[in-house]
Amino acid sequence: MEWLSAENVVAVGTAVLGVLTSVAVLWYELRVPRRKRIGYRVQLDTPVGREAHDGRANVRRGWFADVPGMEDATLVLLRIENDGSQSIDEDDYRRRELHGLEVVLTDRTIKGLVVSVPRQAGHLMGHFTETAGLRYEGSELCVPRVPLNRGEHFKLLMLLSGGGVGRPIRIEGGIKDGEVKPNRSTTPDDKPPLFSRAARVITVLLTACVVVLATIIVVRDDRPPPMGCARGTLTVTGSTAFRPVLLRLADRYEKECAGSTVTVDTHGSTAGIRGLVEKGAAAKGSSPAVVALSDGPAPSGYAELQPTRVAVSVFTLVVNDDVTLTGLTLDQVRRLYRGEITNWRELDGPNLAVRLVSRDANSGTRQVFQRRVLQEGEPANTSLDCVHRDNPGPDVVRCELEGTEQVLAMVARLPGAVGYSELRATDGVKGLHALRLDGNEPSLDALRAGDTDGYPYREIEYAYTYHRPPADSLAASFVAFMSRGTGQDVIRDLGHLPCATPEGLRICGEEN
Repeated sequence: MEWLSAENVVAVGTAVLGVLTSVAVLWYELRVPRRKRIGYRVQLDTPVGREAHDGRANVRRGWFADVPGMEDATLVLLRIENDGSQSIDEDDYRRRELHGLEVVLTDRTIKGLVVSVPRQAGHLMGHFTETAGLRYEGSELCVPRVPLNRGEHFKLLMLLSGGGVGRPIRIEGGIKDGEVKPNRSTTPDDKPPLFSRAARVITVLLTACVVVLATIIVVRDDRPPPMGCARGTLTVTGSTAFRPVLLRLADRYEKECAGSTVTVDTHGSTAGIRGLVEKGAAAKGSSPAVVALSDGPAPSGYAELQPTRVAVSVFTLVVNDDVTLTGLTLDQVRRLYRGEITNWRELDGPNLAVRLVSRDANSGTRQVFQRRVLQEGEPANTSLDCVHRDNPGPDVVRCELEGTEQVLAMVARLPGAVGYSELRATDGVKGLHALRLDGNEPSLDALRAGDTDGYPYREIEYAYTYHRPPADSLAASFVAFMSRGTGQDVIRDLGHLPCATPEGLRICGEEN
């Protein structure tokens, strides 16, 4: 059936999810009170000072009928309770005075007061003292800052004069992150509402919007393809540090642009640049369907290459977890790689031999490390297995591996090992940890905040093409997709700073 497309299935699924979410909201509203809340209600308001009917046409004489000024005496029983979802402490009351709440009566004067608490809440009685703020005068009763666990309550029985039954009674005061409001008890004939009016309105609106959205998407399926899409095949090569980003970019581009095939084949920045130049030369003046990613600018001498700055990447030194150090100075790093330090105990670390796990000569990560951190080349390779010295040279063991993943795996399992990698690639790798440099954490957040003078081990990722490919080619489209299009979301999600963002533009524009 025509309507049974991926987009429509997603739309219908979204509608079902929205309805289920609405049901969950209603359940939550029904079952879980949300705020700190003190509720109060009048449970008794009856005359006791004048003649009154007892309900059987008999007239009885009031208790205070002969007491001057008490002819209109009444008894009021006021219940105050914590009917919210959280406990209330003394500090939760907002009033600046000693007491927490005020009971205000209309046209009636308080003559006497009795406080009652349930047996299981007998500890509350200790709070109803004058020193805690309990007092009454005229028509106002000051209630102390009584801490109440959820569901706890106390009652105030007041003897009043000067007014009739049913005059308004209110409580003034407030609760932090909550409210004080009247409530009511239910009788056998009362049916409490299933949910609040706000919950009903939100639920109806949410359900209606989701259903309408699903209907529109099912009925209309006329979305144009993304602008700039191109068909054909493309090979993306170069940086292994940037490989996770390239894989995600290729997958997303193929999904958005039907008829395109993007293959990711990375063997290092230098190898990628050389491969691009070879294929460009073989193409005899045309631009091959190849894009090479490089950690930093390509070596000089390749005038045929067209660079596009894509993102800022942060790199880091990593050590095996047996090396308990958490940071090094730049001077210590340089001494390590010159072979002047052969055991970690020379840096107040454990008694473990230093093993340098490096990238091979094709690595852009290595070139960035030498340029930004060492400011010189690395020593000669002395080991094939990263454990035993096979060649003469410095006393320190140094090996070279092809890719970022191989370096991280070796450092994680080899005691005393130190290596380097793109920062995000270390996520989830157990057995190793990143090092600070001169006290600066390897962090992209610092770059976003404008700190470009602190952590040194970072570089711009470049995308290179051979000459300028035709505007309608897959190579041109893919470069635009990752440098200016929606591919920037992928770059950001995978821990890099796109050059097209305001923060990235500042760094990518200033650095060479």
